[in-house]
Amino acid sequence: MPKFPSSIKSKLPKTGTTIFTIMSGLANEVGAINLSQGFPDFMCNEELIKLVDQYVRKGFNQYAPMPGIIPLREAIAEKVSTLYGINYNPDTEITIAPGGTEAIYAAITAVIDEDDEVIIFEPAYDSYTPAIELNKGIPVYIELQAPDYKIDWDTVRKRLNPKTKMIMINTPHNPTGSVLTRDDMKQLEKITKDTDIIILSDEVYEHIIFDEIQHESVLRYPKLAERSFVVYSFGKTYHNTGWKMGYCLAPEALTKEFRRVHQFIVFSTNTPYQYAFADLMKKKELYLELGAFYQKKRDFFLKGIEGSRFSVKPASGSYFQLLGYNKITDEKDTEYAIRLTKEIGVASIPVSVFYHRNIDHKMLRFCFAKSEDTLKRATEKLQKV
Repeated sequence: MPKFPSSIKSKLPKTGTTIFTIMSGLANEVGAINLSQGFPDFMCNEELIKLVDQYVRKGFNQYAPMPGIIPLREAIAEKVSTLYGINYNPDTEITIAPGGTEAIYAAITAVIDEDDEVIIFEPAYDSYTPAIELNKGIPVYIELQAPDYKIDWDTVRKRLNPKTKMIMINTPHNPTGSVLTRDDMKQLEKITKDTDIIILSDEVYEHIIFDEIQHESVLRYPKLAERSFVVYSFGKTYHNTGWKMGYCLAPEALTKEFRRVHQFIVFSTNTPYQYAFADLMKKKELYLELGAFYQKKRDFFLKGIEGSRFSVKPASGSYFQLLGYNKITDEKDTEYAIRLTKEIGVASIPVSVFYHRNIDHKMLRFCFAKSEDTLKRATEKLQKV
């Protein structure tokens, strides 16, 4: 094979293989229980599988319309109107996407130009920064205040300047399991008033929220919604992350720009899955009861580690639980996560990888979107630490 030129300049020189791939690979290699990557180990809804099969066999296997099929967009419009009291036009303000990550990338690409600043709250999901950097924007990092992982809004105000183009929020939050409150939304409303700042709200865990806490979507706040891209995930809601299905809501002007980009990334999203979800969304209990479903799993996991050497603050949302290990060892979290996988047999994600400076609070993230049998075996192992 001819030698390829070695002068290629990487657009993401600091980016390597993701920690999720590394830890899942290690778990497979050593036969550990994988609580690292965020995906369920149980089957999705049987009716949904039958619906997909039905639409495949009926021949719904060609390109869907670029924004998504109308029945699904109409079902989403009806859902958000009922839940959040806001009306979105299915034709011009709702776009079906192949997963939340693509929707986030398309939204950032649509509006971020060279040297635009984007505020990110850390620890943050790992796709945010690369999307900004690929568009020559500048990520501005603000650290959430541990142990509750709250936003310091005074710090946010100090970091705002004429170059601030976007603020990214994520609630319920990955990796910490924290949630934003009504006060947080009011603060965000105040600091963006009379500005052209765009909000990108990652709400893929909207229904996975516990202890009777209300999900404070930006959709509940008209002054925020009018400047926001809001991203959701079918995969998180219906237990099929591998299908890569999600959607983005935004006012017409923002959606127009979103679709300009989206059409050249993927053009359209899986057709039979869209029809299947449009039908299944009529069963509202499947998403309305999701919080209780996952709270049972969270509580089962917490009960299983009760009395262990790990410290814990119960997650308020998402299907991730942080465990502190500062009473166990002074090792870096990246090193301890690997040792825990190899020696104890449970894989997790070190939280420092969600910071651009790898800040280490001696915390590991565990995914409890697993069967009770998996969680029981994992917690029995963690009790041996």
